[in-house]
Amino acid sequence: MFKNFNEDISAVMERDPAVKSKLEALLCYPGLHAIIFYRISHFFYKKGAFLIARLISQAGRFFTGVEIHPGAVIGKRLFIDHGMGIVIGETTEIGDDVTLYQGVTLGGTGKDKGKRHPTIHNNVTIGSGAKILGPITVGKNAKIGAGAVVLRCVPPNTTAVGVPAHTTKKDNELIRIDLNHTDLPDPVETRIKELEERIKGLEEALRFSEDLKESC
Repeated sequence: MFKNFNEDISAVMERDPAVKSKLEALLCYPGLHAIIFYRISHFFYKKGAFLIARLISQAGRFFTGVEIHPGAVIGKRLFIDHGMGIVIGETTEIGDDVTLYQGVTLGGTGKDKGKRHPTIHNNVTIGSGAKILGPITVGKNAKIGAGAVVLRCVPPNTTAVGVPAHTTKKDNELIRIDLNHTDLPDPVETRIKELEERIKGLEEALRFSEDLKESC
C-alpha cells in the first residue's frame, strides 16, 4: 500500500506541470488526497470491515469532493486532476497510468448485484465531465473527450466523443501517457463532411448528365 502512495505522488509530479515539489503535491492536491483515502478504505474493505471502509471513504468525499467506493479496484499511478465531482462506483476497475479530470463519473446501471460499473484499462485519459456508465470496457490507450457520455465499449487506441459517444480510430502509435483530451477528432462531423462531399459529387454528375442531354 505504501509503495502505491509513492507511485501516486510520482504520477502527480509527472503529469501536472504546475506542481513544484513532492511536498506540494502531498499537501495541496485533493486528487492525491482522495486516492490516499481510497487506498486506506480499500485495505479495510478487503479485510471485510465494510462499515469502517465506507466511513473512511465518506471522510475522503467530505474533504476532497471525490467519491470513490472502497470496493473499486484501482491500479498504480492514477492521476486525478482537480477532482471535484468525480464519482467511482463499487465494481469499477481501473488499470495503471489512468488520468481522470474534474467531474468524471464511472457509474453503474440498474439495481442488480455483480459487475455494474466500467472497466478502464491502462493508460486511458478521461476528459472533464465525461460519464462512463454500465459494465462496459474502455480499452488500453483510449481517450474519452470532455463531456462525452459513453454507453458502449470503447476499443483500444481509439477516441470517444459526443453524446452518446462515438468512437474513431487513432494512429497505431502508442504513447505511454497522453493528456490531450480537448483536440480530438469528431467522427460525426467527419461523416457529415463525407456525405456533403458525396452529395456535391452526385449534383455535379447530375448537371453533367443534363448538359449532355441538352447538347444532344
